[in-house]
Amino acid sequence: MKLLFICSRNKWRSLTAEKIFEGYNGYEVRSAGTETGARIKVTEGHIGWSELIFVMEKKHARRLKDKFSTILKDKRLICLDIPDDYQFMDEELIEMLKARVSEYIEVPI
Repeated sequence: MKLLFICSRNKWRSLTAEKIFEGYNGYEVRSAGTETGARIKVTEGHIGWSELIFVMEKKHARRLKDKFSTILKDKRLICLDIPDDYQFMDEELIEMLKARVSEYIEVPI
């Protein structure tokens, strides 16, 4: 399964998610950001590649829908409601990601 994680700048939340889920249970994982200054800016290619898209906040879902509405029609878009309060690989962030993502896919313990 191909998982895409989206946050604003692709530096902390979505990048942490990519690192912890990559390769687990055969998942292919990528991450990107919605803002101009993002480490990796989300593209139509990312959306087309993914099977499941996780966004950290509702604003990220809105931005994706505004920019990629036609290609998103057949995609599952899930908001994890994780605020921008965490650094890269923060233990609390990792636990929150595992807990929220586990409602949709099998996750590592």
